[in-house]
Amino acid sequence: MSEAAHNSGGSSTVEYIQHHLTNLCAGDCDPVTHQAAGFWAFHLDTMFFSYLLAALIVFVGWRVSARLNPGVPSGLQNFVEMILDFVRTQVKDTFPGHNPLIAPLALTIFVWVWLMNFMDLIPVDLLPAIAAVIGIPYLKVVPTTDLSTTLAMSLTVFALIIFYSLKVKGPVGYLKMFLFHPFGKFFVPVNIVMTAIEELAKPLSLALRLFGNLFAGELVFLLIALIGGTLAVGAAAAFWFPLQVILDLGWLIFHLLVITLQAFIFMVLTIVYLGMAHTSADDH
Repeated sequence: MSEAAHNSGGSSTVEYIQHHLTNLCAGDCDPVTHQAAGFWAFHLDTMFFSYLLAALIVFVGWRVSARLNPGVPSGLQNFVEMILDFVRTQVKDTFPGHNPLIAPLALTIFVWVWLMNFMDLIPVDLLPAIAAVIGIPYLKVVPTTDLSTTLAMSLTVFALIIFYSLKVKGPVGYLKMFLFHPFGKFFVPVNIVMTAIEELAKPLSLALRLFGNLFAGELVFLLIALIGGTLAVGAAAAFWFPLQVILDLGWLIFHLLVITLQAFIFMVLTIVYLGMAHTSADDH
């Protein structure tokens, strides 16, 4: 499903993989490696595809709402309603109490993360090759393979966790959680360390789990692409190219489950963490 490494520019295996894993960087970037060299470095490809997919969500939502037909719903309306019912069920089963923000937030996370993950199923050489034709040297099309994306989302969730913890528990109740959880009042220093680690693990686990799974998935697609590039020479192509197609199709089907599962996990953990923030200090 992808062009071979030598067909796309005669690069070595390492250079081919490094090229595909390099973002289009602007600002404070290393001129040699093209990697971020400081805080004011912007991954333009990550930003472009993230915003493009967000705009797609807004457009589809607007289109469905503008053409609602309760009597004879369209296929797109049925599909959107199915996703809404699915997310609503997850929130109802997981989140204690009621907060009008949680369901829209969960829906946005699930759909947006899934769409960003779905970009991994596009043939790895297709969009970078098109970009090269118009003079763009690097193009990394899967936003969730960029750690800055997953960290930004997880830190946003973490900020909401802190906000609702302070709002529901109060400053004193939130402080008591650090002082007396999980071992009681006789182990305050240990409690502070353990609770701080527990709280910091929430955004880190959200970010690293999503990033790690999608990065590994993209790397596998690149390695499969190399089968048809570095090995399929001359008569050997009769063997290696069909093998590449079979492996690519098999991994694509499996990865479709992975990208859906990772979007689901990110959504559910967000609901769970915010649900924990909505419990009182006495329930902790």
